[in-house]
Amino acid sequence: MKLVLVGIQGSGKSTQGNLLSKQLGIPYLSTGHIFRQLAKEKTKLGHYIKVVMNSGLLIPDEKTIEIVNSYLSRPEYKKGYILDGFPRTINQAKKFINNVDKVIYLEIPDKEAIYRLVYRNNEGREDETIPAIKKRIELFKKFTVPVLNFYKEKRKLVEIDGMQTIEAVNQEILKNLGKQLIKNRVKNWKIKTKKIIVLVGLPGVGKTDATNFFKERGLPAVSFGDIINEYIQKQKLPHLEKIHKKIRLEFREKYGMAALAILNEKKIKTLLKKNMIVIIDGMRSWQEYLYLKKTLPKVKIILLAIYADKHLRWSRLLKRVHRNKLYGEERDLDELIGINMAPTIAYADFLVKNNFSVEDYHDKLEEVYQTIVYTE
Repeated sequence: MKLVLVGIQGSGKSTQGNLLSKQLGIPYLSTGHIFRQLAKEKTKLGHYIKVVMNSGLLIPDEKTIEIVNSYLSRPEYKKGYILDGFPRTINQAKKFINNVDKVIYLEIPDKEAIYRLVYRNNEGREDETIPAIKKRIELFKKFTVPVLNFYKEKRKLVEIDGMQTIEAVNQEILKNLGKQLIKNRVKNWKIKTKKIIVLVGLPGVGKTDATNFFKERGLPAVSFGDIINEYIQKQKLPHLEKIHKKIRLEFREKYGMAALAILNEKKIKTLLKKNMIVIIDGMRSWQEYLYLKKTLPKVKIILLAIYADKHLRWSRLLKRVHRNKLYGEERDLDELIGINMAPTIAYADFLVKNNFSVEDYHDKLEEVYQTIVYTE
């Protein structure tokens, strides 16, 4: 496992780095450590680093990248490492070739960082005066915050509240790495309770995108609407609102308001035999939710409601290749009242707003995913 710890000085990187090193069995090192070790070597590179460090200058980005990549290619880092202090700039991040698994950002307020550093400054170090600390924080924000955004876009960034206790921070980091501490031993996180994440929301909110997001994380999905779509295609009928409504009513006359849950029950149970978490896309009625709770009493059913402003939803529906005419107030009201979707939204366990960018939407889904997976 290859990890990078990021945070302003005083955020607790070295404390967590040393803890994680013992727990995960991989070395913890900082770029300062790397340069100090290399400066001791009687080589051309070692001499160069020693001269630059003694002069008080910073080693240029290109040379820093070359040195760090070369150092980490050594056999002792083959199984992984915990790196502190690199990459510091966006240029370093882009050219760092070591395939980092996670970047852990320990976030604390500026005032807390100043307090921690000044409080521990028993020796009166010149570089830990308040003006010097403020300058380092300023440089961090200028150069390193873009690095955080870079890794966030790659979905590798883990943001941790550094104001918690050392133990709580450590546990949260481990949780985000898919690990847990049991009797002072780190073990892979195992989900004990089978779960169903039910995506609910009006047409156009982004349920299909959410389903694909969870599929990328290895979670299988059942789409309740597939049964209606397959029936329409088999009968060679047009995808019109009145046709969809007619078929739903026919199913409900035969099976009741929980029709689609009943018709998909076998598929759901089959997936649950091999998976701890299953996604359901397109569950409409409250009765379907109640039916699943009654039929699967040992499975935790979680309602994830997705919301988007109606003008955004309708504009998205217009861009569909199929069923692009199925939108408007009449359909919305039919979904909420006629199909009885309203309670599933009102009583949802989570609510995600999908009004902005895809990246913003996925970040919110990731937060929900982490909460669901690592909470029993």
